Amino acid sequence: MFYGKKKSLFWVFTSMSAIIVIPARFSSTRLPGKPLVLVKDKSLLYRVWSIAKAVHAVDQIYITTEDGRIADHAKQFGAKVIMTSATCNNGTERALAAVETLSDKPDIILNLQGDAVLTPPWVIQALLDEMLHQPSIMLGTIATQMKQQDYDSMCLSKLNGAIGGTTVVFDKKHNALYFSKNIIPFIRNRSEDSLPVYRHIGLYAYRYITLKQYVALAPTLLEQTEGLEQLRALENGIPIKVVVVDYQGRTPLAIDSDEDVIAAEKIINEEGELIAWN
Repeated sequence: MFYGKKKSLFWVFTSMSAIIVIPARFSSTRLPGKPLVLVKDKSLLYRVWSIAKAVHAVDQIYITTEDGRIADHAKQFGAKVIMTSATCNNGTERALAAVETLSDKPDIILNLQGDAVLTPPWVIQALLDEMLHQPSIMLGTIATQMKQQDYDSMCLSKLNGAIGGTTVVFDKKHNALYFSKNIIPFIRNRSEDSLPVYRHIGLYAYRYITLKQYVALAPTLLEQTEGLEQLRALENGIPIKVVVVDYQGRTPLAIDSDEDVIAAEKIINEEGELIAWN
């Protein structure tokens, strides 16, 4: 039981409504029909939806898409589907378009991309819990501290011209200062302490009013230069809280190609499934 001040925090926690929106677009340049691609005999979309269902304190989970094939597939495994326009430029716009169809607007919208098959449910939970317990946070995201081996691997891939992998730096209150496709901060003097480099994971949670504000803003110079849409928020003075999470030995991976599918299956074979399948 909760008493005193903790009781009021419990009231705040339980009085807020939260949903997970999973944008799923059929047309992908590098991997057409990506949400329907199979990873170990289960579609990317089904895997992500199943991971979302393992998160607590969520009122509803919606898959939103512009394509009937994705909608039909989602309905086959019991998901709630919201059809949105093909004119949505990205998953963030699609998430807002889906929310706008709801008669009761949620307090918190967690935007979980439809290819995030290796995002552990406890990582999603950490972000949602932070938003529930801290009503002052308007926009939140997650990052994980890089180990030396991961850092060296990213440095090598960047030297070879890879653009994948984003890092973030934040202040003492964990408000983001900058995100970059380069590795930041630059390590001039190595310390025996832990490496102060954090890999950003593209998972976002918004207050409804913040999501509307963000989508209404025009793309910004740094956003277009780096190809990182979260910079639009920073350039317009919208703070982003960075929640540092522990992947507990799991390997993060974004799926954008057939090679990534093979890599994801290899990771699952080595590390096991994130959830139990019926």
